Amino acid sequence: MTDAFLSVRDLHVRFATEAGPVHAVNGLSFDLQRGRTLGIVGESGSGKSVTSLAVLGLHNRAKTSVEGEILLDGQDLTVLREKELEQLRGRRMSMIFQDPLTALSPYYTIGNQLADGYRTHTGAGRKAARERAVDMLARVGIAQPRQRADAYPHQFSGGMRQRAMIAMALMCDPDLLIADEPTTALDVTVQAEILDLLADVQREFGTAIVLITHDLGVVAQTAHEVMVMYGGRCVERGTAEEVLVHPQHPYTWGLLGSMPTLDGDPDADLTPIEGTPPSLLDPPPGCAFHPRCTYVDRVGDPCLTRRPTLDGVGHQAACHLPAATREQILVEEINSRHGSDV
Repeated sequence: MTDAFLSVRDLHVRFATEAGPVHAVNGLSFDLQRGRTLGIVGESGSGKSVTSLAVLGLHNRAKTSVEGEILLDGQDLTVLREKELEQLRGRRMSMIFQDPLTALSPYYTIGNQLADGYRTHTGAGRKAARERAVDMLARVGIAQPRQRADAYPHQFSGGMRQRAMIAMALMCDPDLLIADEPTTALDVTVQAEILDLLADVQREFGTAIVLITHDLGVVAQTAHEVMVMYGGRCVERGTAEEVLVHPQHPYTWGLLGSMPTLDGDPDADLTPIEGTPPSLLDPPPGCAFHPRCTYVDRVGDPCLTRRPTLDGVGHQAACHLPAATREQILVEEINSRHGSDV
């Protein structure tokens, strides 16, 4: 898309290890517009966080190979030097890390950590940076922000630390915000408040947000588009409604079947996806999901030998099953989930 603020094209990320190269991301492409949220979902090890770190240029260049294009407002980030990336990180693009307790330094107060990045990117003085930090803490819902700015991370609750991380990420009003599991380990009430806060920021500033999560409920509540990753590749993408209501890939069916729904059969058992994610050191041939897929017999050899590509335009899925067969299976899945005929 020509109006994409973030455009990733044919991204490959490989890590050098003693056992051989780890193929963490393989040929990933996606677009994200200003004011939109892209939800990236998948099991641990599917390449979600690796993708986000590649966008921000946070991988160790000595041990990591990053190939492809990552265009931020038309500028290719993959060809920039570290100093140039440092000028963009925190100012034009920022990240909310998964574990704020480890992302925040235990040796400095929350206020100092927020103010430090602001001074670096804006050249503001200590007093102005301090006031900005206090204002941002208030904005993300921290009570008594002036006093709390002098507290250390261990003196904050989990929800407060997450809010502080969001405040840090928003100090310079970035155009792109990457949120890596921003609601992990938070209770439902705090989770809802955090998601509402991100939505408010997006409405106010037109921020483009990449939301990385394993929680499909969070995706349904916040994302405009959804990309499902498996084995370092995109296996399905489309609008949130298309992917969550009318999924087209067996892996997506498995993800949805393993979570409870309000309108499903309350006595029905949740169905986990059997098996484990593929080794990224030695990915299986053909479709990476075929060792766990219950529909391989309907296709046969292509699933075992040939990697499927994304089909169609708009809502796309990388699956060898014919579209008509997928539609039939989807109806069967819905009937089974709801315990009645559709």
